[in-house]
This record gives sequence, structure tokens and C-alpha cells, in this order.
Amino acid sequence: MIDSLLSSSKSGEQQDLNAEELLDYFKNVVISSGVVKNLENMEELFDALLSGYSILLLEGCQRVLAIGTKELTARTVEEPNVQSVVRGPREGFTEVLHWNTAMLHRKIKDRNLWMETINIGRVTKTDVVVAYVKNIVSEDVLVEVRHRLSLIDIDAVLESNYIEEQIEDKQNTPFSTIFNTERPDVIAAGLMEGRVAILVDGTPFALLVPTLFTQFFQSSEDYYQPAIFSSLIRLLRFLSFGLALLTPSFYIAVSTFHQEMLPTTLLYNLASQREGVPFPAFIEAIMMEVTFEILREASVRMPRTVGQSISIVGTLVIGQAAVEAGLVSAAMVIVVSITAISNFVLPAFNLGITIRIIRFLLMMLAATFGLFGIFVGIIALVVHLCGISSFGVPYMSPLAPFHLTDQKDTMVRFSFPNMITRPKAFRQKNLVRQKRR
Repeated sequence: MIDSLLSSSKSGEQQDLNAEELLDYFKNVVISSGVVKNLENMEELFDALLSGYSILLLEGCQRVLAIGTKELTARTVEEPNVQSVVRGPREGFTEVLHWNTAMLHRKIKDRNLWMETINIGRVTKTDVVVAYVKNIVSEDVLVEVRHRLSLIDIDAVLESNYIEEQIEDKQNTPFSTIFNTERPDVIAAGLMEGRVAILVDGTPFALLVPTLFTQFFQSSEDYYQPAIFSSLIRLLRFLSFGLALLTPSFYIAVSTFHQEMLPTTLLYNLASQREGVPFPAFIEAIMMEVTFEILREASVRMPRTVGQSISIVGTLVIGQAAVEAGLVSAAMVIVVSITAISNFVLPAFNLGITIRIIRFLLMMLAATFGLFGIFVGIIALVVHLCGISSFGVPYMSPLAPFHLTDQKDTMVRFSFPNMITRPKAFRQKNLVRQKRR
């Protein structure tokens, strides 16, 4: 860039130009960098300089040019570790914002893909991009997203969760009302449904709004496999959700209050196992659940080379030793194992955390009131879910309120020729996804 400016100044082509015209000449003709911005004041100059731009000042000119010459050393595009798939794209977002926007542009090559860049953070001045497809997205949702982002007044934004907690619906719920992902194909699919994506510089996790409860049971791989296979897997996830949520509380209720529901042989076996256990079923379940949570957290925080082995060995050794020592029964170990494995089936990690919180509450209700307490807890949970919204969209849609046409991609997935319209819950401008055959 410097060589271009020097050679241009020696050529004499711009001798008759004043300072303002000369600056425009440098910007439009001489400078070959792809990013050149006009700066009007000293605050913008310092912001650009600290962001890695080169500054061109010209005597007698009130404007300044910021030239994008920064060269970042960052993590390359890799396969996501959390949301991996068997079949599908292997690329994931990185910490560099313009790489992430470029991956979205590569998937949606349309002029209606709009990206608005704003700076949030008084000190960090982090670039945040709001992406949407203009001829599809609902204006109400877009206006609400812009409004909530404009209200953020914080000194630092270091990760997308700084934005997520500021703009999420304040409804005192453990359920996440904003979906996050590190997969560009998931964001692209969400944009094509009429959602709004929020990308933050410095993190590979992008946000997607509005969010529905059923979205946490859907994986991007569902759309890369045959519809019948994807539907069966999705039903399995809903079953796993029920097992992860209810298995320990159901065991506590039946073994404590409703032994008559068990077959006689099974009842005798459970009674013989619990003969030497000094704790009631509730305390027994709490001990095993807390122990498993400690092992899970330890495996995550330890170095990757030993974390998995510690988790497996620790679970086997502690479980076997606890049974032999008479602290817990073998049936409780099986119950906790089924619960943990079912939790891992869900593709959304944050939904698994929510299940773990609610599971302990249901265990308390089961230990106090038996199956009646579980039913009351489930009813309260359903009522709570039906009262949540995400950016004005009901959280349980399309189940409540019920949309018949949207059931083609909820509990099961129909084949692509049968999914003619986009989900109606987002109130898009254009509902038609494809033409009928």
C-alpha cells in the first residue's frame, strides 16, 4: 500500500487536486485494500487505529482514511466439536467475524441477505452483526432485535453470551429463549425460515432468534438424512427427554409410595437389593446424581487426553464400590446411568442443563407426594412452557398454539417435497418455500 502511495505521488497525476479531492483519489484509485473507511473525528480515528487499521492523514483535509491492513492469526475453519454430524458440512464458525459472515454469504448467495454491523461495549467496542434475509424476515421481529440491542450499555462484550443475557426475554425461566450454534448451515437454515442471526466478533457461537422449544430437539443432520430415518431419530430424542427428566423421580415414587404397581418378582428383587442400604430412595438418588454431576464436570475441565478416561473409570469404580459398600442399590445405579445417557442424546447442550435442574425438583416432589407430585410438577412445567415467548413468538409453537401445517417439521420431519411453506410462527413476509409439484 505504501509503495502505491509513493509511486502515485511521484507520477504527478494529482498535482491539480485539492486536499479533499486528493484523498478521494487515493481512496478510489490508488489504495488496493478491500476495506477503506472515511473517518470524521478523533474518536473514530482512535477506534480504527486500535482495531488494527492503518490511518492516512492528509495535510489540509478534515477527513481521514482508515485502511484495512490488519492481518489476523486465528484458528482456522474446523469441524465443530460440540455439534458434530455424521453426514453434512464439516465447517464451523471461528473467532474472526468477517470469516463467519463470508461463510454465510457462501451459503446464501442472494442480495436480500442483509448484514448490519454495530459496535457494542464502551471499552471493547466489539463488532456485532445482525443478519437476516430481507424479503423473508418479519419486520416486527427485526425491529424488536434492533431495539433490544440498542438498549445495551456495557463496557465489554467478550462472548455472545454477553449479548444473549442482555436481549433475552425476562421471564424467570431455566429454558433458553435464544438458540446458539457454531454451525453456519444451522444459521443459514434459520435465516431461510425468517429468523434473525446475531454474530459477535471473538466467538464462534452465533445467536438465532426467535427460538422455539422444539428447535432444541432438531439437529442439522436431520435434513441430510432420509426423512423416515430423521423422524425416528427425532422421536427418540423426545423419548430421551422424558427419560432424562422423569426416570429418577418415577423410581423414587414407585419404590417409596407405590410398590403395588411393581410385579411381585421385581418387587422382591428391589427389596432384597435395598435391604442393606441405610438411606431412603430419595437420598440415594441425590447422592448418585450429585456424584455423577461432579464426575461430568471433572471430565470437562480436565485435559482432553485424560478427561474421558477419568469419567469412564470414575463412574465404573465409584458405582461398583458404592453398591458393594451397601451405600446404594444396583437398581439406582442403573436408573442414574439411563438418565445420564438419555441426557447426552439431546443435540442442544443448554437443554441438558435445564433438564438437570428440573430433574432435582421433580425428585423432591416424588419423594414428598409420590406420583401425584410428579403429575403436578409436569402440569406446572407445561403451563410454564406455554407462558414463555421469544421475541413475541410463543415458545411452544407450533404445538401451542397449534399449527397443523407446521407439524411437518416438529415431532417428525416430512420429505422436502411436502414442506411447501415456512413455519408460520415467525410471521414472515414470504411463507412459500417452494412451488408445488
